[in-house]
Amino acid sequence: MISTVLVANRGEIACRVFRTCRDLGISTVAVYSDADAGALHVREADAAVRLPGAAPSETYLRGDLVVKAALAAGADAVHPGYGFLSENADFARAVTDAGLIWIGPPPAAIEAMASKTRAKELLGIAPLTDVTEADLPVLVKAAAGGGGRGMRIVRELASLQGELEEASAEAASAFGDGEVFVEPYVENGRHVEVQLLCDAHGTVWALGTRDCSLQRRHQKVIEEAPAPGLPEALLDELYERSAAAAKAVGYVGAGTVEFLVEEGRAHFLEMNTRLQVEHPVTEEVYGVDLVALQLAVAEGRPLPPEPPAPRGHAIEVRLYAEDPARDWAPQTGVLHRFEVPGGVRVDTGYASGDTIGVHYDPMLAKVIVHAETREAALRKLAHTLDRAVVHGPVTNRNLLLASLKHPDYASGEALDTGFYDRNLPELTTPAQGEEHAAVAAALARAASRTGRFGGGWRNLRSQDETRTYGDHEIRYRPTRSGGYEVTQPEGVRVVSAAPDRVSLEIADVVRHFDVTAYEGDTVYEDGTVVYAAGHRLTAHPRFTDPREQQAPGSLLAPMPGTVVRVADGLAVGDPVTAGQPLLWLEAMKMEHRVVAPASGTLTALHAAPGRQVEVGALLAVVQENASTEAQEEDPS
Repeated sequence: MISTVLVANRGEIACRVFRTCRDLGISTVAVYSDADAGALHVREADAAVRLPGAAPSETYLRGDLVVKAALAAGADAVHPGYGFLSENADFARAVTDAGLIWIGPPPAAIEAMASKTRAKELLGIAPLTDVTEADLPVLVKAAAGGGGRGMRIVRELASLQGELEEASAEAASAFGDGEVFVEPYVENGRHVEVQLLCDAHGTVWALGTRDCSLQRRHQKVIEEAPAPGLPEALLDELYERSAAAAKAVGYVGAGTVEFLVEEGRAHFLEMNTRLQVEHPVTEEVYGVDLVALQLAVAEGRPLPPEPPAPRGHAIEVRLYAEDPARDWAPQTGVLHRFEVPGGVRVDTGYASGDTIGVHYDPMLAKVIVHAETREAALRKLAHTLDRAVVHGPVTNRNLLLASLKHPDYASGEALDTGFYDRNLPELTTPAQGEEHAAVAAALARAASRTGRFGGGWRNLRSQDETRTYGDHEIRYRPTRSGGYEVTQPEGVRVVSAAPDRVSLEIADVVRHFDVTAYEGDTVYEDGTVVYAAGHRLTAHPRFTDPREQQAPGSLLAPMPGTVVRVADGLAVGDPVTAGQPLLWLEAMKMEHRVVAPASGTLTALHAAPGRQVEVGALLAVVQENASTEAQEEDPS
């Protein structure tokens, strides 16, 4: 019997495993990097062991240190979570060689399936070689790991070699393995997967399907179970192929087989030999605890001959600290306040007051709902997100809301991996009511400065007060009665204004806005649901700081992160062309390419591999070439 489990991971998945362990009476041990010293998973564990350093390569990817930590803490089992070392056969062997129980599949099965190239060979699927124009588009993928790292879509043959090199470098950095391969790219297929659970006695459960088609940067954003609208014949094929893959390698434990479905055909992608991020939707539909079942299987106990019957529908959204309108740029900073209404499942590694750093994935939480039908689950989840309070860095909360309400997603008839490519501009337009939220923010600030209504009415009409948030310039003035009159925008009557709550009458309807202000002139407005919920507003300074002015052609860091690569041979004085990659930043498990904004000359280069940069840091300067347009006079 397992008595103490060390989770070789961090954040949300560590907290989730700890929750099941507590329910089963099993003690828990966390490991943590210096950047995670105060993290929620450390606070929730019964004991914790420090892994000196901050970068994953120094800490969570050091299997030797993790095994040493487990032995030092008296753990008798190790759960790998997902990511990091979860699909590392050498780490699994090191755990068992140390006399510990490995809560995962046999190392041989990991080796067979963790490499996508070997998995395809095992199933008789050959990688694409000698790519021609007729094969395009193709997908370059890392043989190890996942999460979109080391993945590139190639649409032009001339760019293939460069993309292979970039993908290999990113894969080596992320997984310690630079092997990449090429396969046909299925344009806008559905990403469908099958959850498996296998014991050591030959029982294989296929716990239904999940649809994970809504993705950005090849990483999933919204997942649901079961995958809607699949015909019975295709479902039978998916289950049979998944079970066959597991049996072929003697699989034991939880695993997932992933497919791309296009026009009724299923293309095998890979088998993930670990728990998936999206496992909660399967748990909700089947009424099981997959972590508890993993522990039982690791203890050698048999599964029942058949899994429980599924019921209802479950949907999960991943709440990320990122800005979808700025190329999904990850965000950092203090999560001042984080509250989700009760009655739904929230898996998270953060709590109010925690800091979101630059070293790890930007996912804050997963919000999961279950209902009898897909339509009811959609409504419940949208209602929950409407009422969630998220004060801190920019998040994708409003994008998630817009996605759930979009007709293509709501109908379940247009689910494919191209959803965000088609719809992102529409989904990132300012949320309804933002202008009136800005009015509330301006009036709440005015009320907080005076400690009462108004700022002191005068017999002589004074000039309007102004306050600008984003694109919204708000104008207002105090009234004789001690309240306020809004002069811009029109059609707004102030019912009441206090530092934390403002009520406005708009089109004959009184709406209430709860306002919270933090340092840096950032205001969070949690307004009336379905009208103005969840706005994050930053006031414009009255005067521009001259220190913020930059020379033309300056390339600034779009997010805090680490410079991982600079283009080979790049030096000051070199000519560059518009769109040419100059350097690569890594932030929160994403790699971002910084390109020349125009053709010209590189006049400054302040980036070097390994350098940590803050958002807005000057990376390079490109002096644009003078216009080459003809200057001759018209001879006519």
